[in-house]
Amino acid sequence: MRKYGKKYTAAATRREATVPHQAGQAISLVKDMAFAKFDETVEVAVRLGVDPRHADQVVRGTVVLPEGTGKTMRVLVIATGPKIQEAEEAGADFVGTEFLAKIKDGWLDFDVMIATPDQMGQIGALGRVLGPRGLMPNPKAGTVTFDVAKAVKESKGGKIEFRVDKGGNVHAPIGKVSFSADALERNFAAFMDQIVRSKPSAAKGVYVRNVAISSSMGPGVTIDTTPYR
Repeated sequence: MRKYGKKYTAAATRREATVPHQAGQAISLVKDMAFAKFDETVEVAVRLGVDPRHADQVVRGTVVLPEGTGKTMRVLVIATGPKIQEAEEAGADFVGTEFLAKIKDGWLDFDVMIATPDQMGQIGALGRVLGPRGLMPNPKAGTVTFDVAKAVKESKGGKIEFRVDKGGNVHAPIGKVSFSADALERNFAAFMDQIVRSKPSAAKGVYVRNVAISSSMGPGVTIDTTPYR
């Protein structure tokens, strides 16, 4: 049996584990139960009625959280010519193909890589390094594009990527405990709206089965799934 610390156990007594809550109430409880000395991330876990073993039931996508993630994203853009200036003006932290050599030497001090399509041939050779870390640019995530300015601004402004795991679950951060309850609720609503929009046509039965929200260290709170059915 899993053992929890005293602070976790004390926090867990403030919520009814089996009772579904409305989103606003659940978020308030999560903020109230957070006990860590650092600014915990608020995370959402969604169990979906899909079978990810079938390609036509894989749920993945991106969403720009209206209130941001609370994390400063370091953006690398791999591009040449006029796209370099475009990326720099949009706020990219690192720009240029010379960073590919640095990555080969072990440099990974960035959170998002954006690339123009013509550079993907070179980047493909770094798949073993970038892939396991979730840093490989992907057209479906909007990180392989000629519109680098838009991609940079979205990444800096709170864009997150999500993908269903082998168990049919999606996990995503929607902000920090220090955010106001209203800000977290707006981010949560944007995320859930995109989850619903991403429902595969091949999915049968109940799509959104369970939703829970928690802080990094705190206990989870179950959310009523009725609005998402």
